[in-house]
Amino acid sequence: MQIPYELILGWRYTRASRATRRNGFISFISGVSMLGIALGVAALIIVLSVMNGFQKEVRDRMLGVISHIEVFAPNGAALPDPQKTLAEIRANPNVVGAATFIGAQALLARGEDIKGVMVRGIDPALEGQVTDLAVQLRDTAFPKLVSGGFGVILGSELARAMGVSEGDRVTLIAPSGQVTPAGIVPRLKQMTVVGTFNSGHFEYDSTLVMMHQDDAAKIFRLDGPTGIRIKLKDLNQAREVALELSRTLSGDLLIRDWTRQNKTWFDAVQIEKRMMFIILTLIVAVAAFNLVSTLVMTVTDKRADIAILRTLGASPRSIMGIFMVQGAMVGVIGTLSGLLLGLGVAFNIDVIVPALEHLFHASFLPKDIYLISRMPSDPQYADIMPIGVISLVLAFLATIYPSWRASRVNPAEALRYE
Repeated sequence: MQIPYELILGWRYTRASRATRRNGFISFISGVSMLGIALGVAALIIVLSVMNGFQKEVRDRMLGVISHIEVFAPNGAALPDPQKTLAEIRANPNVVGAATFIGAQALLARGEDIKGVMVRGIDPALEGQVTDLAVQLRDTAFPKLVSGGFGVILGSELARAMGVSEGDRVTLIAPSGQVTPAGIVPRLKQMTVVGTFNSGHFEYDSTLVMMHQDDAAKIFRLDGPTGIRIKLKDLNQAREVALELSRTLSGDLLIRDWTRQNKTWFDAVQIEKRMMFIILTLIVAVAAFNLVSTLVMTVTDKRADIAILRTLGASPRSIMGIFMVQGAMVGVIGTLSGLLLGLGVAFNIDVIVPALEHLFHASFLPKDIYLISRMPSDPQYADIMPIGVISLVLAFLATIYPSWRASRVNPAEALRYE
């Protein structure tokens, strides 16, 4: 099979001979363009992979505390028939666990310190089906949560802020007060701290209080659980399963999946990721359009060669193809090099970052400031594929004008002074 001469000449011009100063300079500019494309592509892959890693890490920590889907009664009321609702939920093939709970807000006081908290009344026997945090506490704090014991498990940050530890007593102030001749008096209950938890997510570590479901029902004067928390086989199908449950569950119930519970945070991350993609793509665009100057210089240098090819019968289209091949080669090599470099760093960032920290005697993610002390990375095909395609397209677009200019060279004018 005969290789087209356009491909041969395009490749030869890409690795231009350094026999002359001009050719050497053109080759240098071509190498700079190639290096710029490679670094831009690598930077895009590394940054987006790290952002994906942070998002996944925070999401996993968040889902260690919250469930994939919550089904609850309106206005904080008790479920009309929790056992029937549980049976209907567990009949869905995508559900792997379900547990009843009571959700309410209250104040927690100790001395002069008062904090607003989220109270979650749980069934310790079922909680392990819906959250990873419950699995961690199953053999430590959960056995101490007994009906009628009025014990509480506090988030580590909440316990630290109030200066309490296991065995200390705190006062829970329920918003539903008692009606007395003197007016409405808040309901107060002395609770014993039976343990603490550290989910790694500040919002929950600083506000969440867990207690036995029966104790919560007595304090908040409820006839039963206010909702059911659900764990799925695939957390990414939460919206679809929530929609299915809205059609199959009986009664007037509200359904909320984990993506809607923290919608603002996830939307902010997606906007930030999109903006970083646009900003870093400009780096690739600048490097790609360096090809314009490279090819224009090559066309100027090869005017005599172009004229000879034209006199030998080469068509303007063939001349244009030679220089488009040259630009495309630079784009392809630069893009592939960037992909290899970016993926190499992204998949080994857990080794590279500690080595750099040791080398420079610095900590990029101090434990006392950030929730995450290591640099996470999660390269995704959905990010890598568009990066490669955009880089190649930009490089191809940059070749069009210089190649067209080469095809317009007049042989007579080019050979006049040769």
